Amino acid sequence: MKITAAVLERGGITSGYAEEKALTVRQVDLDPPGPGEVLIRLAAAGVCHSDLSVINGTRPRPLPMVLGHEASGYVEEVGAGVDDLSPGDHVVCIFAPGCGRCTPCAEGRPALCEKAAQHHGVGELITGHRRLSMDGRPVNHHVGISAFASHAVVARQSLVKADDDIPPHISTLFSCAMLTGAGAVFNTAHIKAGAKVAVVGIGGVGMAAILGAAAAGAGQIVAIDPFENKLEVGLRMGATHAIKADAETVAEVRDITGGGVDYAFELAGSVRALETAYDVTRRGGTTVTAGLPHPDARMPLNALRLVAEERSLKGSFIGSCVPQRDLPRMFALYRRGLLPVEKMLTHRLPLADINVAMDRLDDGSAIRQVVDLG
Repeated sequence: MKITAAVLERGGITSGYAEEKALTVRQVDLDPPGPGEVLIRLAAAGVCHSDLSVINGTRPRPLPMVLGHEASGYVEEVGAGVDDLSPGDHVVCIFAPGCGRCTPCAEGRPALCEKAAQHHGVGELITGHRRLSMDGRPVNHHVGISAFASHAVVARQSLVKADDDIPPHISTLFSCAMLTGAGAVFNTAHIKAGAKVAVVGIGGVGMAAILGAAAAGAGQIVAIDPFENKLEVGLRMGATHAIKADAETVAEVRDITGGGVDYAFELAGSVRALETAYDVTRRGGTTVTAGLPHPDARMPLNALRLVAEERSLKGSFIGSCVPQRDLPRMFALYRRGLLPVEKMLTHRLPLADINVAMDRLDDGSAIRQVVDLG
């Protein structure tokens, strides 16, 4: 079938995305779903910094590629062997599915699935296939989703069924931002009620971490970011303090919290942000990083402090989540008003404006944008 999709054909574009026409919205061919796969009509897709990172080369991926990974939609057709989804079902896309058989999956850590990493790294679905093409040549899938499109074929493992009472532009925000940010709080850090928390990097994922920390009963939540507008939103989301990222940040946080925070979350995807998060963490505290810097980025670490201060430094990928377990829990918190994700939504736009959305993401004028796909 013919679909409309936003295609990235050249990488390394670092600014002026609308002017450069970084993504081309055009017709693409989509094959029917094979065994274990599902055709969905996409309803909404979030614009995440991980998408921008593919365009600017921070996260190198094989091209051409249809970008987009945070999304929701409705089932239109199921492939052979898929018997637990039906046409019309509301589904949320998961960019880190589990095969259920490798060692990480067997340990209950599907985000670290070895098979998914292998296939997604070369632009395939976890089934090992590509279902996209244009002008007779294959087009790569973005982490098994490719959501900046009218339709997508994805592996069954890349979908979680959602209730119909949650609007697609809301359920979409749980697909990546909430799983990653709130998941890092709930699953990776297991923060305790009354804890002191810092969040470094207040984009969509950082906002989700603030919401998660507030829902978990944190006593102090310090938002840290270089953009004043994001700090203002962070306070509305539940942060108790907002500090602009500069040379005085660490001293200010330590003063406010009486020596540092119990848990610091780095969600900006930069070494400088990670260093800040580590430095604002108290003795005996935990620093969690869920940002995705360039693969060549390195962080110098004072090994003596790690030992003598009994510090913990932990990575968190998609919030250490088990999506089939965690999404229903997060939806329940949303219904109770404890995860008001709508507060992070700053723009809704058509697919034709996808490059404008990338410019907003790059200049910090947007927090979470959602592409309305119908």
